[in-house]
Amino acid sequence: MTLSHTSALMTALDDYVTARDEAVAQARRDLSISELEAAALSHIADEPGIRPSDLRGRLGVTAAGVTTLVDRLIGRGLLRRELDADDRRVNHIHLEVDLDTEPWAALRRFPREVESAVHVEPVEVARAAAEVLVRITERVRGRL
Repeated sequence: MTLSHTSALMTALDDYVTARDEAVAQARRDLSISELEAAALSHIADEPGIRPSDLRGRLGVTAAGVTTLVDRLIGRGLLRRELDADDRRVNHIHLEVDLDTEPWAALRRFPREVESAVHVEPVEVARAAAEVLVRITERVRGRL
């Protein structure tokens, strides 16, 4: 039995999401970190020196929650807090680990491998797939 184009696309999207989730979950287990801790590390890697209030907004947690999280990760040697030179009431959060080196690179391995796999596809195919996904995402967002 041949799948309809809709079923084939949904199956492919489901497979992608499952593979991504499994890869990230395995990396988190190997590193002994939670999903929230992994998200925090990723945001801090993308925005070195992020303020706790900004990190709180990115993670969607309370002020007390982000303080507890940051304190826990500092205690494990994964983060450091630096006071702002101009305003001692403000601090900035930095990574103490490099997410581009092992074992921490495992947190970002799946998207990097996907990017490498996309590079071997013909440009037209990759662009067409991207356009389809963008249109579908915009339609879905418009309905939510």
